[in-house]
Amino acid sequence: MARQLRIEYPGAIYHLMNRGDRREPIFRDDLDRERFVQTLEEACDKAAWQVHAYVLMPNHFHLVLETPQPNLVAGMKWLLGTYTNRFNRRHRVCGHLFAGRYKSLIVDGSASGYLKTVCDYVHLNPSRAKLLTPDQPLKHYRWSSWPTYLGSPSRRPGWLRVDRLLGEYRIPKDSTAGRQQLERALETRREAEKDGEFRAVRRGWCLGEPTFRQELLAQVSERLGAEHYGQERAESELAKAERIIAEEARHRKGASEDWQARPKGGGREGGSGGPTAGRNHDDPGVDR
Repeated sequence: MARQLRIEYPGAIYHLMNRGDRREPIFRDDLDRERFVQTLEEACDKAAWQVHAYVLMPNHFHLVLETPQPNLVAGMKWLLGTYTNRFNRRHRVCGHLFAGRYKSLIVDGSASGYLKTVCDYVHLNPSRAKLLTPDQPLKHYRWSSWPTYLGSPSRRPGWLRVDRLLGEYRIPKDSTAGRQQLERALETRREAEKDGEFRAVRRGWCLGEPTFRQELLAQVSERLGAEHYGQERAESELAKAERIIAEEARHRKGASEDWQARPKGGGREGGSGGPTAGRNHDDPGVDR
């Protein structure tokens, strides 16, 4: 069966999203949401994950997480499978809860603003989906990491990491003043959000600098199999073709320069100028 290639390495950062099967709700009430957050906490404990942002929507979730160990696939299998089992037991149903494979976007965490972009995208989801009125602040949506960002550090779970996002906002200290500055910055972005601003987050497979993308493509090309699909496969094959063309162009250029550098009389015996000079007359290539 065709499937998307998952790129894993220590310290990788991902934006992850999964919807309910047939776009049906994956949370029926707040107890379901609490159980999902509890299950996420258990997954972080098992896999040593660090969460940078999350939001629970009616029929899907968004998650920005960092994997100190290359264990995204194993951890997500446990998270989704465990929550599905708990949901099904509670509601006395059976079958799939989520629609197919989760989407993953790998994010450049080199402090170039890409982590900030995906975290903002996640935290702005309730406003974008009109789950808040225009005059309600984002922190009024309970089922997001945003209210926890703005609250006291002593009340935050250990698996929620806030320092990197604060750093990308150039907020030096996790203080009351720093958190107020953070809130003002995102509320300002909320007011100014434009259509298509987050297109790369919604549609791509990688968000980062060109060098980061090339490094990932090199890794992808080594691991691609016939069963894999996705935009990264197409980009990897294109990059490979462009590399082959560039190498062939360099080879031809070198051959041309070697030919032009040869002496005009090179290869002739005795220095005579006849067109057949230096050739063996037993050579079948000579007209008789």
